[in-house]
Formats: sequence, C-alpha cells, structure tokens
Amino acid sequence: MWTTPKPNYRPGLVSEGEISVNIGGVRVVLFGDILRRYPESRLAELLNCSTQNDEVISSLCDDFDPNRKEFYFDRDPDAFKCIIDVYYFDEVHIRHGICPICFIKEMEFWKIDQSVLDECCKSYLNEKEDELKEISNKVNIILEDLEVDQCVTRAQRCQRFLWKLMEKPGSSLTARIIAIASFSFILVSAVVMCVGTIPELQVTDAEGKLVEHPTLEAIETSCMLWFTAEYLLRLSSSPNKIRFALSFMNVIDFMAIMPFYVVLSLTYLGTTSMMELANVQQAVQALRIMRIARIFKLARHSSGLQTLTYALKRSLKELGLLLMYMGVGIFVFSALAYTMEQSHPDTLFRSIPQSFWWAIITMTTVGYGDIYPKTTLGKCNAAVSFLCGVIAIALPIHPIINNFVVFYNKQKVLETAAKHEVELMELKSGSEARRKSKN
Repeated sequence: MWTTPKPNYRPGLVSEGEISVNIGGVRVVLFGDILRRYPESRLAELLNCSTQNDEVISSLCDDFDPNRKEFYFDRDPDAFKCIIDVYYFDEVHIRHGICPICFIKEMEFWKIDQSVLDECCKSYLNEKEDELKEISNKVNIILEDLEVDQCVTRAQRCQRFLWKLMEKPGSSLTARIIAIASFSFILVSAVVMCVGTIPELQVTDAEGKLVEHPTLEAIETSCMLWFTAEYLLRLSSSPNKIRFALSFMNVIDFMAIMPFYVVLSLTYLGTTSMMELANVQQAVQALRIMRIARIFKLARHSSGLQTLTYALKRSLKELGLLLMYMGVGIFVFSALAYTMEQSHPDTLFRSIPQSFWWAIITMTTVGYGDIYPKTTLGKCNAAVSFLCGVIAIALPIHPIINNFVVFYNKQKVLETAAKHEVELMELKSGSEARRKSKN
C-alpha cells in the first residue's frame, strides 16, 4: 500500500528534489513534489526560486546557507508542524496549547489559506475571536471610566460623571453607596408587597374592602419615587438613550415603575363612576400584580444572576429537548392512564385533556394527589411515568450546570485579561513618555 512520504527531521545535505528548512532550530527536509501541491505557498516559492537570487531568497526567509542549501526561519516550530500537514493531508488542525490567533498569523506568513482549517478548528477560532472582542469591549469600558478629557464641555463632563455614578458602582465610594441603596430599596419594596397581602395587616376602607395599610403604602410610595428618580437620572445621563430604553434590564425597570403611576392615575384622577367599572378594577389589580417585575431589578446589581441568564440562553437547546421529552411523555402517559382507568367505576380520569394535569404533576414528581389511578394497570403506568419523568429532568441538568460554570469562569478570565491589557497599555504609555522626556 502506497503512503505519502512524511517530512524528515534529519541532518546532512538534501537530495535532488528536496528542500531543507530550519524553523527555530528544528531542521526539516521536505519533498518538492509535496510542496508543489500548494504552488502559491511560501515553501513552494522557495523551492522554485533560484538559489543564486539573493534578493528573492531574503524576501522569503530570514537567512540562507548556500553550502547546506538550508533556509532559516525565526518562527514557531510547533506551529510549523501543524502547517506542513496541509501538504500531506490537505487540512490543518490547531494543536492544543497553540494560540489560535497567533496560529492564523503563522498561516498568513506561510501563505496558507484559512479555508484548509478543519471545521472543529474554525469553530474554536471563532470562539477565541469572540473572546478577544469581549476583552476589547471590556477594555474600552475601563478606558472610558479612566478617561478624563479636558476638551469636552461642562455639560458633557456632568453627564459622564452622573453616568458613572449611576452605572459604575466600582468607580467611586458614592457610586457604591448608591448601588447599595438601590439594592436595599428593591428588597424593601419586595417585602412590602408581600407583607401588604397579609389580612391581619390590612385595614378596611370606606366601602368595607380590605386594602393595604397606609404605612405600607407610604413605604411603597417612597420606594417608587426612588426607582423613578434613579431611572430618570440613568436615562438622562445615558450616551445612547434609544439603546438604553430598549435594553432588556431597563425595560424591566420601566415595567416595575409604570404600574404604580397608572394605578395612581386611575385611582385619583379618574371619576368615581369610571372606577366602579369591573374591567377597570380588574386592570388595576393586574397592574398591581405587575409590581413583581421589580424583583428582576436585582439582576442589574448581581453578576451571578446575569451569568445565570446568559447560561440559560446558552442552554436553550437542552431546555428545548427537556420540554420536548416532557411533552411527549405527558401526552403518552395521560392517554394510557385515561384508557386504563375507564374500567373503574369511580375513575378520576374523565378525559385525556384532564389527564394532562395528572401526567404533569406525576412526571415532575410533585404529586398533589387530587387525581390518582385506582386500577392495577393505571398504577403501573403511573410508576413508569414517574421514572421517565425523573430521567427526562435529570438528563439536561448537567449540560446546563456545565454551561453556567464555563460561562462564569470565562467571564472572570476575560475581566482579568481586560484589566491586564489596560495595565500593559498604561506601562507602554508611561515608558514612551519617559523615552520622549529623555530625548
């Protein structure tokens, strides 16, 4: 069986039709027929050029020994071992431990097109490029926080100062105090909303209906005034107000504030006859329920909650598979339960849609007991559905947890890399300033 000759790592002179290259101290003898498979590459150009043409040789390599007919390159030998695979296997793999960005630069030097990269390496390269973009964005954010431009107007300086005060808790002690106060108001507001529903703490109004205690309403009003002021200050100091308003977390902030003023308008600005309408009262109640959206404001102050949100986004495929498994299981086991339980005179399974509820609480291991099988076959079906539900729920848990851990560690590494990049930039700028002062 014929095999493609491999590159030789050997000393001595080269034979006819061969080329010798020295990559960072590693000598490799390559076959000319193999190199001609990619005629536009640097090695193929060296093979075809005349050894007497010093100008062409110097443009293609770092040095040349005419006696040994050996070309010298001050490049990474480990990366070169991956590069020469393209001549023998028509594809390139990035080995573990080699920076993919640096490897792409090596491919550009050796004039090898990126299309020969294997698909797994392309996805790995895209991931690293995305990480570099994230680091660049974080560096830009840090530089914006450190930037002090004396050329901007006073209004712009005030806007930038207010933006850092409201959005950058780590920028100053005052900003950190504001962030802690905002976090405290969110917790107090959530507690007041829950406590206000306790009948013993409610009072009776003029119509004999139970309403929230006036003290709790006063605390609620204070919290909403704080949220309103905070939102308006952040909006007014935002560099891009449209982008700010359409941001997911800011939409949640607006939804947490808006019901308070709508209910206030309907209650105090509307007529008495209007408030007596049933649909208006239902709308007011629905808007009051929307106050639970304020608990999501905690995510703006918690990196852990933000990481969990991103991890769930990365796990949409696993969550979709979980819902699909559960949906199929609910349909199958509810239909079987309905069929098996029809022989019992006191069956609780009146229809298949009604059996969906039993299948849901059984497969999710809740088991309220309001609907349960009474026949032997029905109980066997319930046992199988319970086991299948446990397996279906347990299968995607590990990928979701793994996505969370990977994303959390990745964010920590990117933040550290961004800070180191800023420190290097400061060191370079300091050294350049000292060099200029000496000159």
